[in-house]
Amino acid sequence: MDVIGRTGTALAAAGLIGLAMVPSAAPAQTVAVPTADNPFGLPEDITLFGKADPDRRTATAIVNGFVITGTDIDQRVALVVSASEAPIPDEEMLRLRVQVLRNLIDETLKIQAAAAADLEVKREQVEQTYQQLAAQNFSTDPKKMDEYLLSIGSSPASLKRQIEGEAAWDNLLRRNIMPFVNVSAEEVNDVLQRMNEAKGTDEYRLGEIYLSATTENRAQVLANAQAIMQQLQQGGSFVAYARQFSEATTAVVGGDLGWVRLGQLPPQLAAAARSMQAGQLQGPIEIPGGFSILYLINKRQVLMADPAEAILSLKQISVTFPEGVTQAQAEARVEEFGKFIQGLRGCGDVDAGAAKIGAEVISNDQIKAANLPEQLRGIILNLQIGQATPPFGGVQEGVRVLMLCGRDDPADSGAPTFAAVMDQIEQERVNKRAQRYLRDLRNDAYIEYN
Repeated sequence: MDVIGRTGTALAAAGLIGLAMVPSAAPAQTVAVPTADNPFGLPEDITLFGKADPDRRTATAIVNGFVITGTDIDQRVALVVSASEAPIPDEEMLRLRVQVLRNLIDETLKIQAAAAADLEVKREQVEQTYQQLAAQNFSTDPKKMDEYLLSIGSSPASLKRQIEGEAAWDNLLRRNIMPFVNVSAEEVNDVLQRMNEAKGTDEYRLGEIYLSATTENRAQVLANAQAIMQQLQQGGSFVAYARQFSEATTAVVGGDLGWVRLGQLPPQLAAAARSMQAGQLQGPIEIPGGFSILYLINKRQVLMADPAEAILSLKQISVTFPEGVTQAQAEARVEEFGKFIQGLRGCGDVDAGAAKIGAEVISNDQIKAANLPEQLRGIILNLQIGQATPPFGGVQEGVRVLMLCGRDDPADSGAPTFAAVMDQIEQERVNKRAQRYLRDLRNDAYIEYN
């Protein structure tokens, strides 16, 4: 996914050429003293020898002797592109390739670390997971997964490598991180007490894409995060981008953080989430250690019934337009329909009245509010029994309203179990330690770029 050569001699040669090209009258660089904000003592006015553009570096590498080829990157990029509904501009494609290279390097480090710890992922396990994914996406013919991957420019081998990397990392965390994360009963009980005290306040189900950044690469990581945000706004799959790019352990579940309260989030993320509506994106948001992109999946109140779980009884009343209808005729028909809806005294009037104006009625008494389009959900949940939404639609598909005829609200949610709270705290701590663990693997690795 280009044959890579050793770069030691080439780099030395490039350095000599760069020095030879520097004019003899080049100004001297200011000598800076290391400080807390500038630990390397970097001068403000520097002279670069040769060209250095990390976004245009050839996207190949050798990681502790393992070769990552251009084909590897092409095939993994194809997986990301297939999840994006909008075309990716050439400039953003360059950034995407650089980010995918980083992902492949991290993936390789995880697989190598698992092998060194005698925790290799068995080929049978990879094949089993691959077949499960194939069955989920191509239930009638799982073999079509291979054909699909090849058709988009990827390959079964590329996806299986990603599966292996995720499984290897899980093995490492289970051996080297999870056994050393301890949560006391007092901590869990304290969280449960605070939840009961916070009953009725808002909690949020969030998705997060987290990209780590340092002072040195901040601008580059920010540009990558902005490019990801742009693709998501144009219809890209949040889950797919989270799996490919997020550096948090929640990447394997598409970035899903589960239900959290604002007090559990970094202040920057809490401030963003507070103003978000379900289905909305925010980011990139700078937090200590990097940048986050948030997606609000849903919102509810602590220990209260989730309105989205209500079961609704609805009547859809609609009118259609004959082919070739004029604008004036359509407007007159919509006006008649609107007056009819306003004159209804409840669901009992619908069927008989609809027949008089040639409207169609469809009833359903088992609609979960969460399954309604987001634009309609909020409107319908605020209706009283017998009230209808404003008319919506158009000439092509017809104009319709939804009338609320019944609503069964779920019981108030009880406090989460002791085990559920303990698991959430453990996952948060595992996530933090996993990020440090991966950073150490990077620092200890021997990586050559070509």
